[in-house]
Amino acid sequence: MCGIAGVVGASDRAFARETASRMADALARRGPDGGGIWTWDKAALSHRRLAIFDLSEAGRQPMVSSDGDTGVVFNGAIYNFLELRKELESDGCAFRSNTDTEVLLHGYHRWGVDRLVAKLHGMFAFGIWDDTSRKLYLVRDRLGVKPLVFSVQGGMIAFASTVRALKQAGFLGDLDERAILDYLQVGFICDDYSIYKGARKLPPASILEWDDGKVTIRRYWSSPPVTLSSLSFEESVESTEERLLRAVEMRLHADVPIGILLSGGIDSALICWAATKLGRNITAYTIGTPGDPWDETSAAKSTADTLGLDHHVLNMGQDDQYEIKDLVTAFAEPFACSSALGMLKVSKYVAASSKVLLTGDGGDDVFLGYPRHRNALIAEKLSRFVPYALRNRWHRDGSSFPKVGPLRRMATLFDYIGESPTSHGYSMVGSEILGARLMSGDVGCDARRLLASGSLLGHFLEHEYRNRFVGEYLTKVDGATMQYGVEARSPFLDQDVWEFASSLPFSIRLHRWQLKPILREIARQRITSHLAQGRKRGFGIPVHRWIVGPWRPLVEAVLRESIVEKEGLIRPRASSELFQSALKHGEASLRLWYLLVLELWMRFERESADSRTII
Repeated sequence: MCGIAGVVGASDRAFARETASRMADALARRGPDGGGIWTWDKAALSHRRLAIFDLSEAGRQPMVSSDGDTGVVFNGAIYNFLELRKELESDGCAFRSNTDTEVLLHGYHRWGVDRLVAKLHGMFAFGIWDDTSRKLYLVRDRLGVKPLVFSVQGGMIAFASTVRALKQAGFLGDLDERAILDYLQVGFICDDYSIYKGARKLPPASILEWDDGKVTIRRYWSSPPVTLSSLSFEESVESTEERLLRAVEMRLHADVPIGILLSGGIDSALICWAATKLGRNITAYTIGTPGDPWDETSAAKSTADTLGLDHHVLNMGQDDQYEIKDLVTAFAEPFACSSALGMLKVSKYVAASSKVLLTGDGGDDVFLGYPRHRNALIAEKLSRFVPYALRNRWHRDGSSFPKVGPLRRMATLFDYIGESPTSHGYSMVGSEILGARLMSGDVGCDARRLLASGSLLGHFLEHEYRNRFVGEYLTKVDGATMQYGVEARSPFLDQDVWEFASSLPFSIRLHRWQLKPILREIARQRITSHLAQGRKRGFGIPVHRWIVGPWRPLVEAVLRESIVEKEGLIRPRASSELFQSALKHGEASLRLWYLLVLELWMRFERESADSRTII
């Protein structure tokens, strides 16, 4: 895991080197173990290293071919790199290191970029500069685990792990109002564009090719469609267990200590079980929120005791105000996922003893563990009996209907039938708080309607993947862990596991209308039936209460001189009115939390620009 950057098409070698160097400096926290830079005539690659494989100097990047014509910078982990290395060695390649990076370098020369990428099994974002052909290739992994952003200006292209690196190198200017509107709706920036105009994020499973100023982007992989599997539920369970064990085993390979993030749920417990079954004695870490209904400490402790784990609990309380500022420094764009506060805290703690942290991320997404997944499937079944005219009317007028008491559940299902995105776990921003700059903007990513034909659940999963999964879930883990130089690895994001699960019929993934029944059955067989029967609670930090409680002085000080209001992004006094409403009701709305994070982020960006601070 590292920070990567580069520029191609620069005016001269000196400018290329200076630009690449500034971007690498901005990525220092992603790679605390050193850095490097390599320049050609009008191109440069730079790197900040987090050493996971081959801790010697031989593993430094940029890694350059013996003739100096080709260079690569790489962020991620190739889990099958030893297999690929054997294949390359049998073809005559001589290796100088024991890294997965060098596999990319030799693999590109032997197979070309497309064949190379097809062989890779892992999470990755990398750039390859071929000085002979004068081509740049940027590649991002299949699911979008590792970030990669780029900016094209005239005949020059710059890329980096974060948009902040591009910004601090002088490539970006004005904020993108469309992105801000997105953020005010969902609390993060949707993955296909950036908070700044002129910057784009390379989509997952994509290869960008730069050839003399011409940019083309091609997709090299898509998640397999749902098929009519011949496997029974029991056979699906067995096959999933086999694949999960292999995925965990591959992610236990490192030249540094490894830990596991353990919640009170099933997914992380299965990762811990797999590690112990494979004979590894690994420390487990849990974030607790004492006194909160969401606290999962006791459930995590029960799992740890059952599996015989060395277990550390880190309690997060209302006095942890400083964590909010960590939120805006760790993430290059405004990011209001409150659970990221816990992820930051555990990453900081883990960094003292481990450089790799296994997580259970992705299990709920591909094995269908959220109640909204079941609701969408029920709605799909019910929609056959609801006339189109009624569905259309509900989509148009449903928000005005009462949703209280026994009507709440039915209203939720009708929201899915009516294909209203407001009911799918998102908080739509009210136009009444928007300022002049945003009133004319288009509705953001989350208001894109689901398709009207085909499987409702299938389209919904695609919608979630494009937006929340990549933009929020994966961003949270990468940003929080890399802030403290920790590499996160999730076995549920393994290519083999993901492709197998994605292809299973919904009738198996929601067997007997149970959420993620496949993983529950493995947990029942291998850990305890009590764990398997536990309900989905999720992990959250109660910021909505802390804002009007112990955090109140901080919030009042931040909102007193609102930059967001001065910039015309929200109307005057909107934040004050939201805060007064929060005080009246005893808890803050998501809107107020989103505004607070945006205020802090904008102040940090301005202070950094004024002082030329490098993060």
